[in-house]
Amino acid sequence: MEANKIILVVDDDKSILRTFTRILQKNGYKIDTAETGKEAMEKAENKHYDLTLVDIRLPDMDGTELLAKIKIQLQNTVKIMITGFPSLESGVKALDEGADAYLVKPVKPEDLLMLIKEKLKSRE
Repeated sequence: MEANKIILVVDDDKSILRTFTRILQKNGYKIDTAETGKEAMEKAENKHYDLTLVDIRLPDMDGTELLAKIKIQLQNTVKIMITGFPSLESGVKALDEGADAYLVKPVKPEDLLMLIKEKLKSRE
C-alpha cells in the first residue's frame, strides 16, 4: 500500500529533509522535497501528492500561509504541519488552514510513521 503513496516534505533544514526522506523511503513511500514555500507551490501544481509534511517556519513564507495558497491543488492530500516552535496560535492557525495534524519536532520516527499511516488510511 505505501509503495504507491507519494509524500512531499517541505522544510528549509536539509538535515530534516534527509532524515525524513530516509525514514519514509525505508518504509516504502516515494518522497519529493522542497526547501521553500515557492518550490512547494510549483511542485504541488505539477504533481499529485498523497500527503505533505510542511514546516511552519519556511524562509519565504509561513507554512500556514503555504497551506492557504495550495489548498485547491492539495484538497485531497493529507496535510501535516511540523514545527520546532510550537504555540497554541500556530496550532490553531494550521488547523484553520486545513492541516490534518500538527507535530512538534523532534518527532520520533515511529510516531511519524504511525500518524502518516493513520491519516492515509482515513482518506482511502
